[in-house]
Amino acid sequence: METIYLGLVIFLFMLAVFDLWVGVSNDAVNFLNSAIGAKAATFRTIMIIAAIGIFCGATMSSGMMDIARHGIFRPEQFYLNELMCIFIAVMVTDIILLDIFNSLGFPTSTTVSMVFSLLGGTTGLTIVKLAHDNTGLGFADLVNTEKALSVIIAIFVSVAIAFFFGTVVQFIARLIFTFNYKSHLKWRIGLFGGIAATAICYFMLVKGIRDMSFMTPDMQHYLDSHSMEFIVFGLIFFTLLMQILHWLKINVFKVVVLLGTFALAMSFAGNDLVNFIGVPLAGFSSYQDYMAAGGGDVAQHAMGALNAPAHTPIYFLAIAGVVMVISLMTSKKAHNVVKTSVDLARQDVGDEMFGSSRMARSIVRATTTAFNTVISVTPMPIRAWVRKRFNQDEIILANGAAFDLVRASVNLVLAGLLIALGTSLKLPLSTTYVAFMVAMGSSLADRAWGRESAVFRITGVLSVIGGWFITAGAAFLFCFTITLIMYFGGIVAIVAMIVIAIVRLIYSHKKYNKKLKAEIPDDLFRRIVASKDKKETLNLLCQHIADNQSLYLDFVINTYTQITDGFVNDDLRNLRRADSALRTEKSALKKMRRKEMVGMQRIDKEIAIEKNTWFHLGSNSCQQIMYCLRRICEPCEEHVDNNFKPMPKELVKEFIPLRDTLVYLLKRTHDVIDGAHYEEVDEIRAECDRLKEALSRTRKLQMNRMQDEKSNLTVSYVYLNILQETQELVSSLR
Repeated sequence: METIYLGLVIFLFMLAVFDLWVGVSNDAVNFLNSAIGAKAATFRTIMIIAAIGIFCGATMSSGMMDIARHGIFRPEQFYLNELMCIFIAVMVTDIILLDIFNSLGFPTSTTVSMVFSLLGGTTGLTIVKLAHDNTGLGFADLVNTEKALSVIIAIFVSVAIAFFFGTVVQFIARLIFTFNYKSHLKWRIGLFGGIAATAICYFMLVKGIRDMSFMTPDMQHYLDSHSMEFIVFGLIFFTLLMQILHWLKINVFKVVVLLGTFALAMSFAGNDLVNFIGVPLAGFSSYQDYMAAGGGDVAQHAMGALNAPAHTPIYFLAIAGVVMVISLMTSKKAHNVVKTSVDLARQDVGDEMFGSSRMARSIVRATTTAFNTVISVTPMPIRAWVRKRFNQDEIILANGAAFDLVRASVNLVLAGLLIALGTSLKLPLSTTYVAFMVAMGSSLADRAWGRESAVFRITGVLSVIGGWFITAGAAFLFCFTITLIMYFGGIVAIVAMIVIAIVRLIYSHKKYNKKLKAEIPDDLFRRIVASKDKKETLNLLCQHIADNQSLYLDFVINTYTQITDGFVNDDLRNLRRADSALRTEKSALKKMRRKEMVGMQRIDKEIAIEKNTWFHLGSNSCQQIMYCLRRICEPCEEHVDNNFKPMPKELVKEFIPLRDTLVYLLKRTHDVIDGAHYEEVDEIRAECDRLKEALSRTRKLQMNRMQDEKSNLTVSYVYLNILQETQELVSSLR
C-alpha cells in the first residue's frame, strides 16, 4: 500500500507540472497585457522582465500553501485515502478547465478554479461520510464554507471596484496628459512617475515581499508600523529620480510600465503558486505523515497533521519557478489569452474578436442615453475643454501598439494599488479580475469603446466575466463527480482519470497548434488601421478586398465541389464537412465585411462615396453565393442522411459537365482578381451567360421528366434545387 500511495504522490507532482504550464498560460494576462499592448519594449525584453519577476516570486513564495491543507476542508475529519482522492481530482479538474479557457483565449481565475475544485471534491466525500455517520457530525464540521463564500463575494466586489476606479483614474490621467502626452510632461511627469513608482514598490512590499517565506514576524511588524514613512520617503525619492530621468531624455512611462510588469509578475508567482503546487504539496505532506506513523491502513489514518502550518522546501519552489518561466517563454496559449485582453482594450476600431449580444446592446443603449443626458447639462466651455483634451487625432502610439503608455502605466499602477489595498484589508481579491477589469475601465475612459465597437467590446467583457462564474460552477461539479468516481472506483479509477487528463491535454495541444497553423494573420488590415495617409489606405483597402475575394472564391470552388461530390457519391461525411465549413465561412464573411467598412471610413469621403456602390455590390455578391451554397447543401445533406435513393447515373452524367464548367469559371474569376487581369471580365460574363442558358435548358428538361410517373420525385426535387441554385450562383458571379 505504501508503494501505491508513493506512486500517487509522484502522479500528483507530474500533474503539478502540467498545472503550472496551463496556469501560467492563463495568468500571463495579469502582468503582460499592459506592456505588450503599449509596446513599452521589445517582446523579448518584456518576457525576460516578467520571467525574472516570476522566478523571484516563486523562490520566495509564502506560507499561502495552507489554503490547500486546511483552508476548505477540516483535515482531522478525513482519512488519507479520502484526501488523496480529493487531491488528484482537484488537479485533474484544474488542468482540464484551465486548458479549455486557454484554448478559448479567455482569462480566468486559478484561485477560483482551485478553491471550488477543493470545495466540490470535499462536498462529494462529505455527503458520503455523513450518510454513514452515527456520531452527529454536521456539514460545517467537515467543510469550511466561509472561504468559498468569501471568494464569491470577492468576484463581485473586485469586478465592480476595479472597473470603476480604472475608468475614473484613467479619465483624470488623460485630462492631465492628453493623447499628445509628450507635450504635457515638464514637471508633471516627475510627480506622476514618483506616485506610480511608490505605489508599485509599496505593492511589492505589501502583496509581494511581506508574505514571502524568508520574512520573520519581526520584519513583518516593522513593515506594518513604518508603512507611512516608506510611502512619504519613497514619494520624495522617486519623484526626484523620475524627474531627473525625464531630463536625461529617458521615457519615464516605459520605466513605470516595465517596473509594474516585474512587480505584478513577482506577486503572481509568490501568491498564486499555491493554486498550482499547493495540492500536490499537501498530498506529499499527507504521505510523509502516514509513513512517519509507520504506515498501516490508509482508510484509518486521520490527517489532522495538515492543520499544522506548511513549510515548503526551497527546491520545490525553485523547480516550480523554472517550470513557470519555461511555460511563459514558450506557451502559445499564453500569448492567445493576452491577445484577448489587449484586443478588448485596443484604442482604435479594428478586427473585433466578439460578436454582438442582446445584453451588450441594451447596456450600450442605456449608457449612451445617460451620457447624452450628462452632456446636455454640462456647460459648453467645460465640454469644449474636455473634448480638446481627448482629441484622439494627436495620439502617440508605438508602431503596432493597441494603446499608449499613459494607459499602460495607469493599468499597472492602479491594479497594483487595488490588490495591495485588498491584501491589507484581508480581502481575497483575484489578481486576474482586478488586472482585467482595470484594463477594461481605462479603455472605456479613453473612449476606445466608440459607437462602432462598443457593443462588440462589451460582449467580450461579458463573455469573459461569464466565464469566471462558469469556472466556479464547472470546477465544483466536475471535481465533485471525479472525486466520487475515484473514491468508489479505487486505484483503477484514479489511474484512469489521470491518464484521461494527460491525454486530453496532449490532444488539446495538438488541436490548438493545428488551429494556429490554419489561422492567417491579417497584417494588411493592421496596416490599414495604422495608416494616416488616406491615399495609402485606399490602395491597401483595394488590395485587402481583392485578396479576400480571391480567398473566398477558393472556398467556393472547394465547397461547391465537395457538396456536389457528396450528393452524387452518397457521401454524408463530405456533406457534413461542407455544412460545417459554410457555417464557419459565414461568420468569417461577416467579420471581413466589418473590417472593410472600417477601411472605407478611413479613406477620402468623396472617393468613399464613389467606391461605395462597387464595395457593396461585391459584398452582396459574396453573401448571395454563400446563401446559394447553403441552399444547395441543406437538401443534399438531408437527402443522404435519410438514406434516400442516390442520384441516377443518367442525371449524374448530365450534371457533371455543368458543374465542371462552373468550377472552370470560378477558377478563371479567381485568376482575374488575383492577377488584376480585368480586361477578361467581359469574356467571363459572356461565358456565364452561356452557362446560365445551359442550366435553364437542363432545368426545364428536368421539370418535364418529373411529370413522368416513373421518376423518383425525392431525388428529382433535390436535383432541380441544385440546378436552380447553381443558376443563381452564376448570376451572383457575373
